[in-house]
Amino acid sequence: MRWYLLPCGLVWSSVRAFKGTAKSSSSRRKRASSALLLLGSRPTPSRGQALRGNDEKWIVSDAPKKQWLATALMAMSALGWSINVMALDEPPPTVAAPPLSLHAAVRSALAHNPDLQAFDFVLRAQDARTEQAGLKPAPEVFVGLENFAGSGDIGRLEGAEATFALSQVIELGGKRDARMGAAQAGRDALDIARQTVQLDVLAEVTRRFIAVAQRQQQVQLARSAAELADKTVVASERRVNAAKSPHAELDRARIARDRFLLAQRLALTELDTARKQLAATWGESQPVIDGEVFGEVKADLFTLPPRSDFAELVARLAANPDFLRFASEARLRDAELRLAATRRRPDLTLSGGLRRFEATSDQAFVASVSMPLFSGRRAGSYIAEAQANRERVDAERRIAQVKAEAMLYELHRQLVQAVLEANTLKDDILPRSAEALKETEYAYQRGRYSYLELVDAQREYLAVQASMIEAAASAHTLRAEIERLTNAPLSISTP
Repeated sequence: MRWYLLPCGLVWSSVRAFKGTAKSSSSRRKRASSALLLLGSRPTPSRGQALRGNDEKWIVSDAPKKQWLATALMAMSALGWSINVMALDEPPPTVAAPPLSLHAAVRSALAHNPDLQAFDFVLRAQDARTEQAGLKPAPEVFVGLENFAGSGDIGRLEGAEATFALSQVIELGGKRDARMGAAQAGRDALDIARQTVQLDVLAEVTRRFIAVAQRQQQVQLARSAAELADKTVVASERRVNAAKSPHAELDRARIARDRFLLAQRLALTELDTARKQLAATWGESQPVIDGEVFGEVKADLFTLPPRSDFAELVARLAANPDFLRFASEARLRDAELRLAATRRRPDLTLSGGLRRFEATSDQAFVASVSMPLFSGRRAGSYIAEAQANRERVDAERRIAQVKAEAMLYELHRQLVQAVLEANTLKDDILPRSAEALKETEYAYQRGRYSYLELVDAQREYLAVQASMIEAAASAHTLRAEIERLTNAPLSISTP
């Protein structure tokens, strides 16, 4: 049995574990040579020969002469391997933090969501427009100078006439009231639009909350997969040491373990991303709420939502702000139609003032009345536009109703299917898969099943759990979508 001290670590040239014997075969020597080549080692020196280079000594010794040295080197080699794997398996450091509930997430989003805060400025602008609509036309002042800088007797200012006058537009036909009514209807429409945005924010918070809960379960599944891979490596080492399996089987087991550890890293990264996306709904770039880092979300992903009657869900569509918007918009279009109808009556412009005649130093009052012609004919196009907009609202409402019912039916069927799938996986398939894995592990340890059969059983067991997590998360997400569509309280099952 030979040991080689290499720059990259210690390699045991024998395939079998330390048995206190120096016997070896040509096949074992070939596998040892392959391992050395993979590690970038140099050719094996002859017995007792030492190679020097770059301040490194290559030592060759026989195990029967120094059993204690072989034992120490084997322990160091095992320790070096364990350190490499632990470095890969070590999760990023986490800070103990209180868990986060959906209620707290919703409350923070309603208070600090950037979209809702931006909508406040839209409402303030509409309030200003409503105030503007209630203003009367402003009076106008007129100052004029005539008959000056001409020829003959009016070459200078001797024949000039100066006029000072005030004019006021008198609105007829209820134009001011119609403007105020249209502005107020626009304000009401924005209130409904804000409710829609608020409902969208609540739905998005719920979706991202569910995504975090799903990522948490996936991290736990990744850790379970890594633990299974560790058990497989241990069992494979026993079989290889007992010369019941080739060394390649142990290599495959270790490769599978390292891949599961990489998958665990990826799951942790996705969880961190999902947490930050959740915090973004209340305007934070880090997983922080109320100035403190939050921990795991409190949600029982496998407590599935109950089934709802489809007819009842359809009846609740009318309470959705998306449909209330059509009623509010219809009132707005009616107000615009009334405003357009007031254009049929023209406004009067009254003017009055004082005129001075410079030639005679006399003064006189001036007055005038003016109004536009053909106002009724010109108002026809405005009325036609407003009427078309009003009828378009009714058409859009009918289209939205049909689309909403079709979408609701699709979501309802998908929810039923997701709940059925999750329950079947949880109550029927997962227990049988776990039992099959247990029996396969037992048979593998006793040499009755091969490594491939064990790996296949593990893969099936993990795939069932992954499908169960996906189905449960899909069920809760579909429920949130239905509640968004029907304006029901958004919630997720919590412990």
